[in-house]
Amino acid sequence: MPVPDKLLGRLGKSADSTAMTSRDTNTRMEMNLEVCVSRALDEVGKPLCARLATLRRWLHQHPELSFQEAETAERIIAELKRLGITYQYDGVGHAVIASVDGNDRSLPAIAIRAEMDALPGDETTGTSYESVYPGRMHACGHGAHMAMLIGAAHLLSRNPAPGPVRLVFQPAEEKGGGARTAIADGALTGVSAIFAGHVTHEFETGKMMIRDGTVTAQSDRFSISIRGKGGHGARPHEAVDAVVISGFLIAALQTLVSREINPLHASVVTIGKIRAGSAANVIAEQAELLGSIRTLREDVRQHIHNGMKRMVSAAAELHNAEIEIRIDEGYPPVINEPVSTDIARQAACDVVGSDRVVTSEFPSMGSEDFSYYLDEVPGCFVRFGARHPDWEPIPLHSPAFDIDERALAVGTLFFDRVARLAHKRIEEFSDGV
Repeated sequence: MPVPDKLLGRLGKSADSTAMTSRDTNTRMEMNLEVCVSRALDEVGKPLCARLATLRRWLHQHPELSFQEAETAERIIAELKRLGITYQYDGVGHAVIASVDGNDRSLPAIAIRAEMDALPGDETTGTSYESVYPGRMHACGHGAHMAMLIGAAHLLSRNPAPGPVRLVFQPAEEKGGGARTAIADGALTGVSAIFAGHVTHEFETGKMMIRDGTVTAQSDRFSISIRGKGGHGARPHEAVDAVVISGFLIAALQTLVSREINPLHASVVTIGKIRAGSAANVIAEQAELLGSIRTLREDVRQHIHNGMKRMVSAAAELHNAEIEIRIDEGYPPVINEPVSTDIARQAACDVVGSDRVVTSEFPSMGSEDFSYYLDEVPGCFVRFGARHPDWEPIPLHSPAFDIDERALAVGTLFFDRVARLAHKRIEEFSDGV
């Protein structure tokens, strides 16, 4: 049940009219951030903050890959049982879907999502809670998101929202589009809006980023298979070198973005993996290129797809080789719905203050399967600053990525507030306000 735009007022932005030097301004902002974070910690309370940190560290230490989140789901279910919250779980590879009753059970639910899966790779944080599983790491902060949602569940179960709140612990965001599995499991049944967030080092703890409209890019994956003619490294004239053809295509494909796409229309073609060759003195007969495409516009996306096929066909003719390309559709772009975005912005302002709610001039070229939920119901995807002021920024997916655990309190309060505010807007609409 979407909430009409007419119910929403635009939120003003405060401005500091006092003349200050750059250094004074930075000092004041740092002080404000510390005050903001301290208030969030106090509001959540030391016992719950400590419990959430412990939970987050356990989850961080026990990462599981997409559709394999057995221990993770088990731990989440244990936390839900402790809070007396009912849940649905159809087994490994499925979502844990919980419902917190509100004051009026007849109202449509507000959903909040967290992801359960981790990434392949070996962690290098060196912390006491570093991953205990070689080749697996929570380098995208999903453990923090789960802890925040459990924190919100605690607050909502102790002080109910006006209506029910759906808690969605989703499998396989990193690989496989687990959002579609969660939707099939019933995550959006009876839901009028959905919200989610992601930690980042782009902003210090105590800041939140909320962007109107497009937040993340469309992602697609591709593979290019090259078959030439193998031969001796000393006699290239007798062979068709798959490695040389690979090099030609790697360079040529970049010109799609640099010379065929309007520079104002963001797009990326990345070749991230190459498989070819067996020995230094053997001309490779076969090669494979694996990569991804990121776009924000459908016309640009189609141009790149068609251009890649054109170049592959031309390269095959040019080099007398057999070349095949396969392009697989990835996650659609996340596009925040206006009403939900205003609700999220108000909730963020309530939690951290309007001075610390920022926007981003441009969308991220990353991707997120939260887009599948937004194809079904209105919603908003936000970002939580999770970098300690003393830390150097570390990108998501880096094996050295970790979070400032004070961000857990901010995320907990935001998820709690946004559910209440969304219900309040529905209630106002129902009353004809």
